[in-house]
Amino acid sequence: MNTNIAVELTELTKKFKDVTAVAEINVHIKRGEIVALLGPNGAGKTTTLDMLLGLSNPTSGTVRVFGGAPAEHTRNGRIGAVLQTGGLLGDMRVGEVIEYIAATYPSNVKVTEPRLAIERAGLTNIRNRPIKKCSGGEQQRVKFALSLLTDPDMLVLDEPTAGLDVKARRDFWDAMNEHASAGRTIIFATHYLEEASQFASRIILMHSGEIIADGTAAEIRALTSNRLLTVDTDDPITAHKVATHVAQEFPHAYTDVVGNTLHIRCGDSDAVARLLLATPQARNLLITAPTLDDAFVYLTATATANRHKTADNTPTSR
Repeated sequence: MNTNIAVELTELTKKFKDVTAVAEINVHIKRGEIVALLGPNGAGKTTTLDMLLGLSNPTSGTVRVFGGAPAEHTRNGRIGAVLQTGGLLGDMRVGEVIEYIAATYPSNVKVTEPRLAIERAGLTNIRNRPIKKCSGGEQQRVKFALSLLTDPDMLVLDEPTAGLDVKARRDFWDAMNEHASAGRTIIFATHYLEEASQFASRIILMHSGEIIADGTAAEIRALTSNRLLTVDTDDPITAHKVATHVAQEFPHAYTDVVGNTLHIRCGDSDAVARLLLATPQARNLLITAPTLDDAFVYLTATATANRHKTADNTPTSR
């Protein structure tokens, strides 16, 4: 057994009647890694995390966390979680909620002092505030404090900043960064590309229950060779003429005219650039490398097209 591995998902599959929510995914996550599960709604992120926490069982395949069953480590406190589901008791005060939950752990689980969890989550100043008077961001930090009570080796976060404003998201991740610096394994699901890019050291891109990319933000950006070329012209008519010329020479290039400016996305950017440089009506050529957003759109669109192609080619019984 490799003791450096925190999570092992092997051929993991989850079906709900005729719907396959997660389809034979294979993932190994090392201890101390910060991993984002990135994908649109319905990608299978939450279903994967539920199996990772032992909240649901796979239809087939296996889940191993720290070499054992996930439910075991959820019970013994080695895994902490901040989930979308599950409410807080609105009439209780912040400190009371954390102290109450701390007292419910069995005696064989080592629980940190509630005061320390409150400090680590940045809740000291509002510990006497009723939950129902806390903002969405403050309530998320209460859930974060609860997840820290057992000083877990791994944190699992499901869309932890969904519905929060920009400041609340920033405050939440500031608190998370402090926890991550202690070397814990952190796995979080998100549909915010900026969060995945800034906080995660590794991104697993999911779509329709499948993994379509896995790597650093730079590695995923590199999976699309499409670059953006931008040129200025004298007027919209000229821009459209240049766009038509580019489309004739490069049928697979995507062109878009905005005012006097032509935007082109293509794989063979060098060849298109040479054409534009030889076109007197085009000037101020700018070439931009693909962003994570570009890669996300490109990879999910490609995955969707491939699924449709497979479905169209699947024979049907008569």
